[in-house]
Amino acid sequence: MIVRIGPATLHLGDAYQIRPTLGFMDADVMDPPYEFRATGGGHYRKNRKGMDQIVDEGLDQGFDHRVINPLLCGAAIVFCHNDQLPKLLPYLDGSFKRQAVCIWRKRNPQPVANKHYRPVFEFYVHAWNDGYHPQGALADLDRQVTAYSPRGADKFGHPTVKPDAVMDKIMANVAGERVCDPFMGTGSTGVAALRAGKQFVGIEKNPTHFQTAVDRITATWHSIQQEAA
Repeated sequence: MIVRIGPATLHLGDAYQIRPTLGFMDADVMDPPYEFRATGGGHYRKNRKGMDQIVDEGLDQGFDHRVINPLLCGAAIVFCHNDQLPKLLPYLDGSFKRQAVCIWRKRNPQPVANKHYRPVFEFYVHAWNDGYHPQGALADLDRQVTAYSPRGADKFGHPTVKPDAVMDKIMANVAGERVCDPFMGTGSTGVAALRAGKQFVGIEKNPTHFQTAVDRITATWHSIQQEAA
């Protein structure tokens, strides 16, 4: 299924099959499945179903790095778990000219550690080739953004949705006009891309999350049109 909403094109299907058919994008911006130990959590986890949803949807199994193809994008922004950095960074270093590790600092981290450090930070790596370096004024080029982790209705039924403030900051740093998110989820990247005046292509395999993305991006596009009228 393909849905077109203004400058956005949304694909329901498998990123590994669809992304190679879409051609060159200025940036691939993605929050792929993390790879981490999804057991434990004790009493805190029993009262919250987010981790169970992550397991049920396979969002703890990691992803194939080959979906990031430097021949198909000028830059790549990739969210990842701390434990994925040792494998992801060498792959990006061999594919792009430069890269930077950036941080989303959570104002409301979960009160758990689970035999690790408390998850105050989430990491994303911005890698780029010539002509696609980070954009923006000096104030836009901090490697850290601080924002609340979405709770309740702001999660849109997805266990790992990223906040608008984080995605808006990323869009301010992305060079070019065409952005693709191969793991679109509920459409946060697409919402931020449209607000930044960019074209967006998204891919999502979960039909429920795909429909949420369609609804969110449709509402965003209608709002943009109304403001321009």
